[in-house]
Amino acid sequence: MFQRLLLLFITLPLAEILILIKLGEILGFWWTVGLVIGTGILGASLARLYGWAVWLDIQQELARGRMPTDRMVDGLLILVGGIVLLTPGLITDITGFLLLIPPTRSLVKQWLKRQFEARLTPRDENEIFRG
Repeated sequence: MFQRLLLLFITLPLAEILILIKLGEILGFWWTVGLVIGTGILGASLARLYGWAVWLDIQQELARGRMPTDRMVDGLLILVGGIVLLTPGLITDITGFLLLIPPTRSLVKQWLKRQFEARLTPRDENEIFRG
C-alpha cells in the first residue's frame, strides 16, 4: 500500500506538470492559468451546491429515524471531489468533477461498496476463526 501511495504521489504531480506545460504551449500561459482558476471556482461552486443538497438529505433521513449511510458516502465523495478540484492540474480536476457529478459518483459509490463488502465477507469458514 505504501509503495502505491508513493508511486501516486510521485507520478501524479509529474503528469500534472507535463500536461500543464503542454497545455501552456498550446493555449498560452494566461489561458492555462485562467483554466486552472476557472475549474477551481466551478468545482468549489459545484461542491458547495451538491454538498448542501446532501446535507439536507442527511438531515431529512435522520429526522425520519433512518441512518443516512448512502448520503454520508455521497458527502464524503463530494468532499474528496472538492478537495481534489482545488489541486491545480487537469487529471485532478477531471477526477474531482467525476466525483461531483451524481451519475459518476453513484458508480464510484457502488464500486466502494463492493470493495468494503469483499473485505468484510470471509472467503471460507476457516477465515472466520483466523481473524
